[in-house]
Amino acid sequence: MCSIYQRECMAIEMKTSVRSLVEFLLRNGDIDNRTGNAPEDAMLEGSAAHRLLQKQAGPDYESEVSLSCKWEYKEPYNTLIESSPPVIAHDKSADIQGGSAHTSFSVIVEGRADGIYTGNLPDDPSSPRAPVIDEIKTTYRNLYKMTAPEPVHLAQAFCYAYMYCSENNLPFVYIRVTYYNLDNEDIHYFYERKSLSELTEWFTALMHEYQKWAEFALRWMDCREKSIHALTFPYEYRAGQKELAADVYRTIVHEKKLFLEAPTGTGKTISALFPSIKAMGENKAERIFYLTARTVTASVAEETIETLRSRGLKLKSVILTAKDKICVLDKPDCNPDECPRARGHYDRINKAIYDMLTHSDNMSRETIIEFATKHEVCPFEMSLDLSLFSDVVICDYNYVFDPHVYLRRFFGDSIGDAVRNNYIFLVDEAHNLVDRGREMYSARISEEELRSVSRAITAGSHAAQYITLADSIDDAADELKKLRAIMGNTLRVCSEEDISGFDESINNLYKFLSLLMDNERRAARRRKKKISRKRGELQERILNFYFEISHYLLISELLDDHYRIYTELSDGKFHIRLFCMDPGKNLKSCMDRGRSTILFSATLLPIQYYKKLLGGTDEDYEVYAHSVFDPEKRALLIANDVTSMYKRRGPEEYDRIAECIEGVISGRHGNYLVFLPSYAFMKEVADAFEYGHCDHKRIDTIRQTQNMGEPERADFLGRFETGSDEHSLVGFAVLGGIFSEGIDLKHDSLIGVIIVGTGIPQVCGEREMLRQYFDDTGVDGYDYAYCYPGMNKVLQAAGRVIRTEDDLGVVALLDERFTRMKYLRLFPREWANYQTISTDEAGHAVDNFWNEWL
Repeated sequence: MCSIYQRECMAIEMKTSVRSLVEFLLRNGDIDNRTGNAPEDAMLEGSAAHRLLQKQAGPDYESEVSLSCKWEYKEPYNTLIESSPPVIAHDKSADIQGGSAHTSFSVIVEGRADGIYTGNLPDDPSSPRAPVIDEIKTTYRNLYKMTAPEPVHLAQAFCYAYMYCSENNLPFVYIRVTYYNLDNEDIHYFYERKSLSELTEWFTALMHEYQKWAEFALRWMDCREKSIHALTFPYEYRAGQKELAADVYRTIVHEKKLFLEAPTGTGKTISALFPSIKAMGENKAERIFYLTARTVTASVAEETIETLRSRGLKLKSVILTAKDKICVLDKPDCNPDECPRARGHYDRINKAIYDMLTHSDNMSRETIIEFATKHEVCPFEMSLDLSLFSDVVICDYNYVFDPHVYLRRFFGDSIGDAVRNNYIFLVDEAHNLVDRGREMYSARISEEELRSVSRAITAGSHAAQYITLADSIDDAADELKKLRAIMGNTLRVCSEEDISGFDESINNLYKFLSLLMDNERRAARRRKKKISRKRGELQERILNFYFEISHYLLISELLDDHYRIYTELSDGKFHIRLFCMDPGKNLKSCMDRGRSTILFSATLLPIQYYKKLLGGTDEDYEVYAHSVFDPEKRALLIANDVTSMYKRRGPEEYDRIAECIEGVISGRHGNYLVFLPSYAFMKEVADAFEYGHCDHKRIDTIRQTQNMGEPERADFLGRFETGSDEHSLVGFAVLGGIFSEGIDLKHDSLIGVIIVGTGIPQVCGEREMLRQYFDDTGVDGYDYAYCYPGMNKVLQAAGRVIRTEDDLGVVALLDERFTRMKYLRLFPREWANYQTISTDEAGHAVDNFWNEWL
């Protein structure tokens, strides 16, 4: 909500933007997302339309005028001067009475007016001459049905009018809100004339309402800063950990990125968070975003911050939970007809936020649900608002990198924005960001999907506008059909010219969809009766279809040399794909919105591969942290007479692999995980093991199944909670799947991991495109497309064994290819003590290891 305050000659200043100010304080009414993004947020064409209108306005029109004012608060806000915020028993950390009770401070409100016109009013030359403050909004709405500007748009214009009027000591100004229809290029103006006294009265009331939020933030930042200065590292430093924390701090100071390979046991979470928090205490950061790929790593970050709080740290953190996991409904349906929390949400939300802020520092999922229930507001939307007041935001990668989901309240309204903020990004398990980033910046549309949506619309409604929509969808499908006739069914790379006809049809479809949904939203506001279930399902399908179309168009705006466009018949569906080969450029543009980024993982080798694909530059830093674990406590075996290579697969090879597994687990009873390349391969090997190499009286086996839900996953892992000296458990799982990373089985919960195959992805059209693309850029395309991604899966799976300094375990790599230099050079330093064995030698090798340590 406001930026970190500054002290200059004992004067205390805070900053906020005009848009943030009015959108936060003046919002009201319902949550209603039945139209997706509001039409006013038509970002694909909105910026260009702004520039067009500004250019056409003539020589008396000045565009993008920066304005600001300094508002001084000389007396405390009434509610704060009467008493300090109450504190409830379950979280005394929210007590900020130790913060300074400032009686005077100032807030700088700043922004850019779209334009200021200094001539006579365009439609009334005889009117008294005065400047016109112009606020431009783009939309697909029918402008002739608008009777007044949206209140929040008018409020933004009022702010700029007050700033300009008072700065130039003008008796009055004109205010104009300009609406531009992106579809038909219609323009509609709303004018108001306001005197300086009227604007002053209005702005004074606005700033009075803002005072309690500003004063709370000021007190909190005082309290936070003092606690950070007093904070010490909570543990005794492990070997190399102090230097690691120093590397992170140095990276933040120099505003760079750090690519950090931090093996298990180095304490990477605290080593990244502690120096980042210290940097915040030195005003080198306003906010920290802790970005994760999995829920479990978010929990580790939360627990680490809680440990620091127990040592005196005052820090507000929020966890952003996916909407479907925190929604009060069985399935999110965010409109006032379906959700009672959506009705009047914005009338209650600010009170709910203030209540929670003054009662809790750890804004976890459970705490958010508690306060959202108390105030009858949406917990998901509440968590997003709370992020504005949080020092640390713990969230999925999507909230920073995804071109649709990213937090516009922090990072601007366009993925092209490059405004650098004083933020630190801590990217945990950064190896996952390569594939996640590649997918976030790719798009796909199939002919069958278009036809299916068209059929559903035709069957679900006979209204004229729905029939027109179905026709428009069919037009796009026909364009794909024409493309199929040219390109054929096999994967074929296209040019932008090849798909120009389809893109034009999709653009027209998007415009029509936007207008239709805007009309639907307005009709829903007038409707007194709840719509039928069938109509609701149709609207939901259209809304999801709208999101897919808008994503395609958004990605099409990003096309450059890092992309390939192709068509292909796959699973009976002919589709067009905008495929992001190298996500580095797009990810870098996101990271450039902050001050510094720390990307860390237990497996980030080879680091130059990740540096290239994750947006690193030559000036960015890279660090390999040494493992603190004794490598002798882990047996690392490579079986040189088995393989998962496709040409060798068959009953004989499956049986040999099963025999090798038998040998590895023969040395000691306990819990083992066997990772295999695919479900089909897993079935063959598991069957061979169970029917020919398993003593069922002493050994139990379990298998990962496809599409396992949370309960099934928990049951699978629950079998590993304890170990036994008289019985063994062998779990079969897929390499690169849900159990090969992100699980923490310590001590005897897991004493061995057996990895079958090198993890290389299956050969397919996209992988071959990646190989060719990287070959053309001057690196080894096979390594980039196959070898490096596969080896990362191996390293992650192997990392499940040794989790603490007391752990003992076996890692067996069952594939002769691991003995080749291509793979040996990718081994981490702590794997230097590997031992090459044959299947016949496996039992003897593990016996020697266990006899040495037990």
